[in-house]
Amino acid sequence: MLRTIKSPIKVIVRPASASASANAEKLDEIRERLAKGPSFQDFIQNPNNTKNEWDNYDGKLRREKGEEQRLRLPPWLKTTIPMGKNYAKIKDQLRELKLSTVCEEARCPNIGECWGGGEHGTQTATIMLMGDTCTRGCRFCSVKTARAPPPLDENEPVNTAKAVASWGLDYIVLTSVDRDDLSDGGSKHIAQTVKEIKARNQNIFVECLVPDFRGDLDCVKTIANCGLDVYAHNIETVEKLTPFVRDRRAHYRQTLKVLSEAKRYNPNLITKSSIMLGLGETDAEVEQTMLDLREVGVECLTLGQYMQPTKKHLKVIEYVTPEKFKHWEERGNQLGFLYTASGPLVRSSYKAGEFFITSILANRKKHADPPK
Repeated sequence: MLRTIKSPIKVIVRPASASASANAEKLDEIRERLAKGPSFQDFIQNPNNTKNEWDNYDGKLRREKGEEQRLRLPPWLKTTIPMGKNYAKIKDQLRELKLSTVCEEARCPNIGECWGGGEHGTQTATIMLMGDTCTRGCRFCSVKTARAPPPLDENEPVNTAKAVASWGLDYIVLTSVDRDDLSDGGSKHIAQTVKEIKARNQNIFVECLVPDFRGDLDCVKTIANCGLDVYAHNIETVEKLTPFVRDRRAHYRQTLKVLSEAKRYNPNLITKSSIMLGLGETDAEVEQTMLDLREVGVECLTLGQYMQPTKKHLKVIEYVTPEKFKHWEERGNQLGFLYTASGPLVRSSYKAGEFFITSILANRKKHADPPK
């Protein structure tokens, strides 16, 4: 995402010898720092939605088996999204450089606030690499699909890096479509983009939300060792629902393996994943998914409400209440995630998350042993 932080963060390289126990000792300190910063509620679009408004909602929150009628949108998901000159500026720059964003392609409900800056004046966006056409057809995603998308733009890594450098950022999120038509899944293309960004600004933190590369661990290794700071790959839903929600080439255990191996290839990485709620999962299944992610070393987790992007996609089974999302946030902290963002409008890449993850990264670098 394109986030401007007023005070630049100085980078000190963390040596591979830094122990995991040292990180654990700093966990309480990190959480104390985060507690003093803005809460997630400070970042959502409509802070005027109060608990009383939510409690007074008398609509149905869950579809029963066999029901075809779509659920009425609850008040906590009805927000006025600000647009303005910042929104237009980012859109024009992205079009000029022929760059795609997941914000547009996935029809993210936060696009106006993130691009426009909202009341906090913070501009954010997530660059989507390798074009706007995916080789997969997940039933929750509105990104267009094709068996043979257009060839990669060989200038994209440099163009992306130039754009990021000109925006003067401290944190950038790169995501991509799946490109199963390419022998390496596009991993070298993504890695080259990260290297180009870092070459122009070594102080920037880079997060990559990447595909599973069909479980090809050579591709995972390429990404893990390209210089990024946060390796993100979304598990999306619970194991039971995975075959019905995700493309047939995406597998629950494969996702866990990718996250586990990324951490093994580069122990200094922060690993991150995301779960959508409202697809018919049970609490026990959500709990198990969180446990599975922690077991493979995932440190950052986001949980958000699934929203049906078009009539062709999966219908919402349930609108999860803000109170339930709060429960999952607290449970994530209990399970040992460094950072858990849980709320109806949370997405895997969202600017509140960048504040928290930047704090974690900065803290790690601050307490790292000096390079030898």
